[in-house]
Amino acid sequence: MNHPAFYTTESWQSLKNQAACFDTGEYHLRVLLNDHNRFDRFSIKLEDFFFDFSKQRMDESVFQNLCRMARELDLPARFTSMASGGSVNRTEKRAALHTAARDFSDRYITTGSMDVKKEVQKVNRKIRAFTEDVHNGRITGSTGKRFTDVVVVGIGGSYLGASFVNTALGYGHKRKMGLHFLSNVDIDNFAAVIKNVDVETTLFVVISKSYTTVETMANLNQIIEHLQACSIDPEHHLVTVTSRESPGDDPSNPVLGTFHMFDFIGGRYSVTSAVGGVPLSLAFGFDVFEEFLRGAHQMDLTAETAEIEENPAVVAALVNVWNSNGLGYNALGIIPYSTALSELPAHIQQLYMESLGKAVTAEKNPVSYKTGVLLFGEPGTNAQHSFFQLAHQGMAFPIEFIGAVKPGFTGEQELSGGVTNHQELWANMVSQARALAVGRENPEDLSRHFTGNRPSSTIVIPDLQAFHIGMLLSFYEARTVYEGFILDINPFDQFGVELGKKLAGTIRKEMAQKNANPAHSFHNLDEATRFYLEILLTGEL
Repeated sequence: MNHPAFYTTESWQSLKNQAACFDTGEYHLRVLLNDHNRFDRFSIKLEDFFFDFSKQRMDESVFQNLCRMARELDLPARFTSMASGGSVNRTEKRAALHTAARDFSDRYITTGSMDVKKEVQKVNRKIRAFTEDVHNGRITGSTGKRFTDVVVVGIGGSYLGASFVNTALGYGHKRKMGLHFLSNVDIDNFAAVIKNVDVETTLFVVISKSYTTVETMANLNQIIEHLQACSIDPEHHLVTVTSRESPGDDPSNPVLGTFHMFDFIGGRYSVTSAVGGVPLSLAFGFDVFEEFLRGAHQMDLTAETAEIEENPAVVAALVNVWNSNGLGYNALGIIPYSTALSELPAHIQQLYMESLGKAVTAEKNPVSYKTGVLLFGEPGTNAQHSFFQLAHQGMAFPIEFIGAVKPGFTGEQELSGGVTNHQELWANMVSQARALAVGRENPEDLSRHFTGNRPSSTIVIPDLQAFHIGMLLSFYEARTVYEGFILDINPFDQFGVELGKKLAGTIRKEMAQKNANPAHSFHNLDEATRFYLEILLTGEL
């Protein structure tokens, strides 16, 4: 059997032996947490970012072995290779340069014959000029009215990151335009968006690298028909974010503006490119977007250059591998104690599970180990009243708590029970992590007995300003990349999403034939598929 590099390191062999010990009482978290040096030793404090992993199920020996494994795998050098334009996306034979989209250093980055940063900066200058013209009323809709709202038309990585950042920035920055997202091909998604905007003053930003994504093109057709029905010229209400020479970059189909995206930036890593740059700059102004980029760049530098023990992205990746392949956990909860970060779990879900949910190594050998876990989340304290019963007494799974020291709200906070709302929020975040770790014994009433020994980490940013949202985003991107490097898989391809699309194409063809010819039968399809299509087309169950 072909084993990945991490499986054959001396450090991992030691870690496998150590993992068995952690089921014994002497390694329970309530024992480990009695070490008065543990919090300082198992936390990383940067100027604008704090990562506490002291409530993870590990001791000093495990941590040192994990860091030794990182060195044996030469992880920072692999990150540098990626950030410099190396062909780290081996299955698709190309670079993965999302970090170049926010690189403010003097580093010269090329892929093929392209000066990457020069091209990225050219796109950014165009975004700045265009969005300023929209805000100043120099670019208007077909009736001459100023634009007030933006609708992003895109799915997956074309909207999830931008949607998360849009929500997060909305609590710490003044909004210039309303921003909405039309992602699902579900016609009710279209109806929900359209009823909340005035199409006469709405700009539609269509995001698709190939400009052939079925769901996006279906929604675009729906939008064009709706605009025309309202006597509005679509040409003066459409913007495209797409690759060069795609159908969305066709001069014979003019739009208000076209902004290029690049094949070396994957969708789930693309929010710092034009994919996020156009809608977020329209919503908040390019200066806010640029500050977001600077925060991401700051964490990129840390992820690349910090020593292993002081590198939050590397340590978080090592912790994940230890939890999944060492201790056997199958899930990870992302729980932001901030309403502003409520859409972070959905974005990280795609980033992590699409990147790491692989069945083969980067060399296309079958894997014999876990390549990622089930990731989900919900804002605290809502999550406490939703699924934390399971977290405390059911199936155990690690959790990442996330807090912002300062909320976006700047008004006066009333006291309730002697504390403000934000203090109450933090009281819950801190106590939940502690309760999961230490538990509470009650042998006389097992329904009130909590075993504890349930691991968690806590991440803290100073506030909800764009710079710190950028740092948080970059941390999760770098952590995901590092975990992919450790597991010897390619975190930049996503062939697993294609099979369902191909099968949908066959069914779509059958329905199209039925629409054109009501006498067409579905005799080539299996019984279950025929049943579902027939009730759909008849409208009766």
